[in-house]
Amino acid sequence: MPADIPVIVIAPDSFKGSLDAPAVCAAIAQGLARVWPDADLRACPMADGGEGTLDAVLSRGGTRMTRTVAGASGVPCSAACGVVASADGPIAVIEIAQVVGITEPEGMGVPVAERSTTGIGALIRQLLDEGIRRFMIGLGGSSTNDGGAGMLTALGLRLADAHGRVVAPTPAGLATLAAIEAADLDPRLADSSITIMSDVNNPLNGERGATAIFGPQKGVRADEVASLDATIARFAALAERAVGRSAAANAGAGAAGGLGFALQLVGGSFHSGAEVVAGLIGLDAALAGADWALTGEGRSDAQTLLRKAPFVVAERARAQRVPVTLLSGAVDARALPELDRVFAGCFALPAGPATLADCIAGAGALLADRAEQIARVWAAARR
Repeated sequence: MPADIPVIVIAPDSFKGSLDAPAVCAAIAQGLARVWPDADLRACPMADGGEGTLDAVLSRGGTRMTRTVAGASGVPCSAACGVVASADGPIAVIEIAQVVGITEPEGMGVPVAERSTTGIGALIRQLLDEGIRRFMIGLGGSSTNDGGAGMLTALGLRLADAHGRVVAPTPAGLATLAAIEAADLDPRLADSSITIMSDVNNPLNGERGATAIFGPQKGVRADEVASLDATIARFAALAERAVGRSAAANAGAGAAGGLGFALQLVGGSFHSGAEVVAGLIGLDAALAGADWALTGEGRSDAQTLLRKAPFVVAERARAQRVPVTLLSGAVDARALPELDRVFAGCFALPAGPATLADCIAGAGALLADRAEQIARVWAAARR
């Protein structure tokens, strides 16, 4: 390729509520192409285990499918999932937000005490029935706070009260929990590999746990946090005793209202979601020989540096001496001193005063325009 034609990697996360990661890539590419029509633009849609993970992974190949399972409220929903090929056999990719997502009106329409992750367990069971033994499960964006009890009951765990009666796998039901039996836990789980993808490393309980940190955004009132946390802690202790494995104190156990705990309890291994996705989509190979990279997300702030997708892109690019520029929907000015140490320039979309609704509606055009202007500065500097 001629020296004046750049190789540019485009590796953003989704802009939640607006564009998925492949669409963000396409918009940025459109702007860059106005400056360099013949540039080698390498689109690498990213995700960190939350909403958009399935789209990012399947953008590199694989099969998308849907399965009908119970949503957070118990009402059936059509959940998308995927299967990608690997040298060790097919891998099922599950994005839990497809089943119990916090943006799903049906689930959010019932109190958090009545929501359950039963549908996640049912989906895993269906895929086990189809011969899948390798899973990658993204935990971001959940509406549930049941400690993963629903998922575990769908996979064979039995919850009972002091009289031996079955207990509902919801926060309200767990309040009467007295005993757990694991004799019927699906034996196929022991022969399965479960990779847990998340950018949350909180434990299950305590002041940094699932209920205290993430419960309020799901509808847990301040005066309910302590009692619900105690209920989840009691459930976890009984579940650990029944299964014979400890997980509540592990990093990531508090992800997705405790689904991180439940998945680790049945043998899952916790990983940075962005790292897993970067490996699946071949980010390192795309960066090889590149001149520049662009990444971004809906909003960047100090949390971005806690191994969210743009940070992982920058880290991997730095290893190959590729400069990375951040182009996000919004950038917290207070975080710029820290962000500037990681990125070669940090840019937000609005060119002037604009409402959030207008930015969301016009994100594609705004991205293309902003990418074009950044590219013109970069092109001038190269000359």
